[in-house]
Amino acid sequence: MSTLVMKFGGASVGTTTALSQVLGIVLQEVARWQRVIVVVSALDGVTDALIDAAHLAQFGNERGYRRIAATLRQRHLALAEGLALSKTELAALQADLDKLLFDLLNTFQRIAETTRETLRPEHLDDILAIGEKLAARIVASLLRQHALRAVAIDSTDLLMTDDVFGNATPDLRATQHRIDQHLLPMLERGLLPVVTGFIGATPAGKPTTLGRGGSDYSASIFAVAAQAKEVWVWSDVDGIMSADPNEVEGARVIRELSYWEMAELAYFGARILHARMVAPLQANSIPLRVKNVYKPQLPGTLIHATTTPASTVKSVTHIQGLSLSAQHSGALTDIVRLVNAHLQKHMGSPTDVMISAQSASRSFLCSVIPTSAGPDAVNHLVETLGRELKDSERHQQWMVEAVGLVTVIGDAINTHPALIAQTLGALEDIPVLGASFGPGGCSLSIVVRAPDVEVALRRLHDSIVAPNAAQ
Repeated sequence: MSTLVMKFGGASVGTTTALSQVLGIVLQEVARWQRVIVVVSALDGVTDALIDAAHLAQFGNERGYRRIAATLRQRHLALAEGLALSKTELAALQADLDKLLFDLLNTFQRIAETTRETLRPEHLDDILAIGEKLAARIVASLLRQHALRAVAIDSTDLLMTDDVFGNATPDLRATQHRIDQHLLPMLERGLLPVVTGFIGATPAGKPTTLGRGGSDYSASIFAVAAQAKEVWVWSDVDGIMSADPNEVEGARVIRELSYWEMAELAYFGARILHARMVAPLQANSIPLRVKNVYKPQLPGTLIHATTTPASTVKSVTHIQGLSLSAQHSGALTDIVRLVNAHLQKHMGSPTDVMISAQSASRSFLCSVIPTSAGPDAVNHLVETLGRELKDSERHQQWMVEAVGLVTVIGDAINTHPALIAQTLGALEDIPVLGASFGPGGCSLSIVVRAPDVEVALRRLHDSIVAPNAAQ
C-alpha cells in the first residue's frame, strides 16, 4: 500500500492561517494516498520557552515558570479557539491541553523543590515533550472537525531510544516492533495518526528527545518502519536554498539534491533539516521532498539517490567551529582527548568532526560545534577551554579561537581540481586556516576566522553557486 509521511514544522502549525494550509494539504493528500502519517513539531518558540521555564524552576523562581506556563496556555487555547471547532471538539481539546499543562506545572514544581545546581537532562526531556504533545492534539482536533479520522499519538509509545537524554539514539528494532503493534494496525483501520516528533522513550518509559530539530529524524524513522513511498517536510520556505537567504542576497531554491549532498548540508549548518534525518531514508531509497506550506503548488526540493548535473556546486553554508593552534609537532592524542572531554562537559557531547593539519613546527585543530549547541556556545567554549589550557602545564602553548567552517556542496567536487581552484580563488584575500573534503566527495569545508564568514559566504555564492544555478 502507498504510504506518505508528512512532517509539519513549528512555523506550519503556529497560526490559524498556517493550520488552514495544513488542513487543505492533508485533505488533498489523503485523497491521493492510501495511507498518510502526519508528524508535527511544537509551535515556533515553544521549545525555547519550555527550556527557559525549566531553568527558572531549577532556581526556584515559581513566579517566572508559572508566567511562562500561563503564556503557553493562552497561546495554545487561543489557537484552538480560532479553528471554528464544534463545541464538543473544542471542549475536549481544551481539557486535553489543560491536563498537559497541569502535568507540566507539577514537573516544574518537583524540579523547584529538588534542584538548585544542575538541571538533569531527563527532567528537561520530560518538559520538552509537552510542546509536541500540545501541537499534535490541536492538529488532530482540526482534522477530525473536517471528517478525517485523526488520532493524536505520542511517539513515546512508538519510538524507543537509549537513555542519552537530550540527544537520544533510536533503537530501530524495538521501534519497528512498537510500530508494527500499534501504528500499522491504525493505518489498516483507516485512521490518520498525528504523531509527535522529536520525542521518544527509554525501555523504562522515560521520555527522551532526539536533539533540536529531531522531528525530521522522527519522520524518517516512521517512514522506514511503515515502508513509506515518500516523505514530505513542510516549512515556511520554498525548498532547500543555495544559501541562507537571510545572509546571502540572491539565494535560490535548489530543484534536487542527492542524499549525500543533503546530509552534508544539514550537518554543516543548513537548519531546515535535522542532520540525522537523511541516513535512514538513503538506506531505504525513500525520496524526501521539502515544500512550502503556504505555496503547496510549488515543487520544492527533491532529495533522492542521484542528481544531475554532477560536479556542480549547488549550495554554500556555514557552521561555527573552535580552532586550536600551537608551535607544536608530534602526536595530537593528548590535546584531542582534552578537547573532547571539555566539549563533553560543557556541551554534552564530544566533537563529531575534527579537522587537523601539521607542519614540522606547527599544529592546527578545528572542531565543529553543532547548531544545536546554541548561538553563544562557541564564545563560551573559547572562554572556558582557554582557561583550562592556560592552567594546564602540558598544554599552555595551545591558543583557542572562534572560527567558521564555510562549506560548498556539490556531487564529485573532489574530482574536479579546476572547480576546487575556482572555489579557493573566490575567497581572494581571506586567510584560509584549514580545509577538508568530506568523505562522500560532495563537500569542501574551508576554515576561516569568525569575522570573515559572512564575506566568504557571499563571495562563494556569487562566484561559484549563483552562475551554476542560473544555467
